[in-house]
Amino acid sequence: MTETTTSAWDAAATRGLLPLPTPAARALLLAGGIATAASTFLAWTWTSEFPGDLTVTGYPGGLQVLTLIAGVLTTLFSLASYGTRGLGWLLPARNNAPLVLTALGGFAVTWYTVISISVELGGLANLEPGAWIAAVASLLPLLGALSLPHRQTHSTKDNLKAYLTKADQIPAPQALSPWFERAAITVVTVVGLTVFTYGIDTEYGELFIGFLLVVILNVWALHTAGLLDRFSRIVAHNRSFTLAMGFAAAIAFPFTQTDDHYANIGVNILIFGTVALGLNIVVGLAGLLDLGYVAFLGVGAYTAALVSGSEFSTFSGIHFPFWAAAITGAAASLVFGILIGAPTLRLRGDYLAIVTLGFGEIFRIAVNNMDGDSGPDLTNGPNGIPAIPDLSFFGFNLGKAHDIGSFTLGRFANYYLLMVLIMAIVILVYTRAADSRIGRSWIAIREDETAATAMGINGFRVKLVAFALGASLAGLAGTVSAHVTYSVVPNPYQFAGATPPNSAFLLAAVVLGGMGTVAGPILGAALLYLLPEKLVFLQDKSLLAFGIALILLMRFRPEGIIANRRRQLEFHETGQLDVPEQTTLTDTPATVTKAGA
Repeated sequence: MTETTTSAWDAAATRGLLPLPTPAARALLLAGGIATAASTFLAWTWTSEFPGDLTVTGYPGGLQVLTLIAGVLTTLFSLASYGTRGLGWLLPARNNAPLVLTALGGFAVTWYTVISISVELGGLANLEPGAWIAAVASLLPLLGALSLPHRQTHSTKDNLKAYLTKADQIPAPQALSPWFERAAITVVTVVGLTVFTYGIDTEYGELFIGFLLVVILNVWALHTAGLLDRFSRIVAHNRSFTLAMGFAAAIAFPFTQTDDHYANIGVNILIFGTVALGLNIVVGLAGLLDLGYVAFLGVGAYTAALVSGSEFSTFSGIHFPFWAAAITGAAASLVFGILIGAPTLRLRGDYLAIVTLGFGEIFRIAVNNMDGDSGPDLTNGPNGIPAIPDLSFFGFNLGKAHDIGSFTLGRFANYYLLMVLIMAIVILVYTRAADSRIGRSWIAIREDETAATAMGINGFRVKLVAFALGASLAGLAGTVSAHVTYSVVPNPYQFAGATPPNSAFLLAAVVLGGMGTVAGPILGAALLYLLPEKLVFLQDKSLLAFGIALILLMRFRPEGIIANRRRQLEFHETGQLDVPEQTTLTDTPATVTKAGA
């Protein structure tokens, strides 16, 4: 950011929320960021009873590490606002929203820690001077950021909103060499894997909440700065390389874990993410509201349990290899998808939703009654089918730990790597189908079925293909789920429940992550599975906190975390996409105002 650009910024500025001169506000922001980071090297409490051991001077621990990271990020963005050479790329939008949000991240995690110490240990007397210094230090950059002027490029005159939203105009980025773009994707992939690994490894609830505060506010800051927009352009130029790096990071995840429990979380996330991708075909692409989709997961799981050699199976003498069991489970779900879809897909809207909800309940009740007393002896009723043997490939038993160099992969890590392979197949099928002629027909049906039918699209056949393909993908994931859990029982396969899988969970994953995208349902499944796992310390209040978070997200980003560009247009009245129109660094304030108008 050059001196000319900075002066133009100040010339177009309006008054900040706090009456401080601009130089004083920037100095307060920079000093506060440095002081916040430095305060983590002091003791915050005198006792180690608070998780993380915050009693050590000179060595940050637990939540102090998050405060340190937040303080460093605040300092970097503060230096970028000065136009420091080498850091100007951090603020391509030339606005103050990233400064406010990074400062707010440090303030939030620091004050959350201080309040938690006081509440859990029984009073403010348990705070050491370092905690008081950290509380004051984290407040300074927030006050400085709120005192900075901002460019009036928003459609509203509300100053506070201008500090929390992205600028309407972002300068066009300079052209980068392909090698530099790939290097940026590699760095982001490594950082993303590190952040995810840290979050999933958090040992106690307080640390996970602090982690969420820092991540959410700083990702929000990157969004308002325009950095996510620029990275999206880089990804668009290197889709194949980005996909390869994503799978490389997924494969590397189990090698970062020393506890197989976290690999278990990872494999369940991939299973439910795969099922959510199948549902995304039905809901996100074809626009069909399916409230009984989890039944297809159950069909695949029960089919695999019946033919995989369990001694409690009705067909205990049959033991298919996994590839055959997987094909059988996917085929059984495909057949059920056709049988259910053929008579019901002529319905629309709420009527289709009611019918699919009924199918889900029929499946659960049916397998619950097939115990030889209330019905045929097929599924062992409410006891399910236990003792499903582990998979084995070419003498490689997935149920046993294996050493690869200096790394030991446990049972769940083995299944995790298998699910990475299956996820790759599912993503390939999804992307090919979405980009094909049938995929465009799905989108046309979703937008306006009457118009699509008038253009010659066979709506019933197109919807039946979507229903059958989505069902088969869910059945494929179900075959792995049966082996991971050792058993299948009827209870999980219902519309809603306290724990996944259930249809409400899967539908929420698709809507929350972003309908019509590849990464959205996977991210949604990861969040919905990980949050209850980490917020268990809230006990009966965890669902309340989770519900509030969903309401806020749907209010401020109804298109989902990873937005489909078409759906983003539908949800925003201005008609602007997440990637705004381009301006140049030489735009005058008058030009910017005219463009914003």
